[in-house]
Amino acid sequence: MRPLIHLLLGCALLVAPAAHAVTQASEVKEGDFIVRDFRFGSGERLPELRMHYRTLGVPRKDARGRVDNAVMILHGTGGSGAQFLQPQFADELFGPGQPLDTSRYYIILPDNIGHGGSSKPSDGLRMRFPKYDYDDMVEAQRRLLADGLGVERLRLMFGTSMGCMHIFVWAQKHPQAARAFMPMACQPAQIAGRNRLWRKAAMDALRADPAWQQGDYAQPPLQGMRTASSLTLLAGAAPWYMQAQYPDRDSVDRYFEERIAQDLARRDANDFLYQLDASRNYDPSSGLAKIVAPMTWINSADDFINPPELGLAERALPQLRTTRYVLIPQSPETRGHGTHTWAKFWKQELVDLLRRSE
Repeated sequence: MRPLIHLLLGCALLVAPAAHAVTQASEVKEGDFIVRDFRFGSGERLPELRMHYRTLGVPRKDARGRVDNAVMILHGTGGSGAQFLQPQFADELFGPGQPLDTSRYYIILPDNIGHGGSSKPSDGLRMRFPKYDYDDMVEAQRRLLADGLGVERLRLMFGTSMGCMHIFVWAQKHPQAARAFMPMACQPAQIAGRNRLWRKAAMDALRADPAWQQGDYAQPPLQGMRTASSLTLLAGAAPWYMQAQYPDRDSVDRYFEERIAQDLARRDANDFLYQLDASRNYDPSSGLAKIVAPMTWINSADDFINPPELGLAERALPQLRTTRYVLIPQSPETRGHGTHTWAKFWKQELVDLLRRSE
């Protein structure tokens, strides 16, 4: 099958809105799975690796006793599975009649290593925490599914940003892990150029703060944190949307100070450094031909982190024989890198992928 390149024009292809999604706290179940004696690619080990997760819906088994309706959704750098409970995502996808209706699908939202409620440096080890990478994160996800939740094969694996990159790792290492893959907002190439530049600048800012103390700080290294957080905010910003929403200097300044204050209040410096560093050896470019399941890969034209003008997607597509590639045009409504979490822009593509992989 030849790869398909498609330009998604605004919201013209969207399915009609359905009922409000049921994402109240009572509908979301949370749990922890402990992976015993987890060995990292570096050779380091943890006697117990905690994988926190949320689920919606219930697992359904086929005639052979295998779960056949599980959907795993993977978050981005610095996030957690909780981000997919926000209205712009959940209300478009999880409700009655929606593409991932929780009365039909078993939704799994893990917190990846170093994030959310899963094991991370800030639990106490700080910089003595194992130096995890994306391969380690994917293996921990696999153990959660197979050993913790009894899921051998997913109906769909969906991922945004870092989760998008995890899918390119998954789909090569475990080609039969899902009946369909939907990566959003990434490239199947080494983190290089400007993408590596802003990440390195953020990590170096943390290490250069006098309060850092090799990660054993008594007080948070706020100077380094502020710089790293500012770089992250800038990398995720959408130019047209920002100009439309904040058309004068004062509104931009207020937005910036509010966002940075929120960010500093929720971040830990050690966790932040590890999260950024985990992408250091990501490079799935040599094994793309191993991907055999139906895939819809979506990027955004106004994504600072993954600018389409680099031509990386066009270079990769000849190897991706079962992949449909979609580039969402920029507009005053799209959110740059963050368009991946605004389902109204792409949910018809999800509907089509589910149909294509039946």
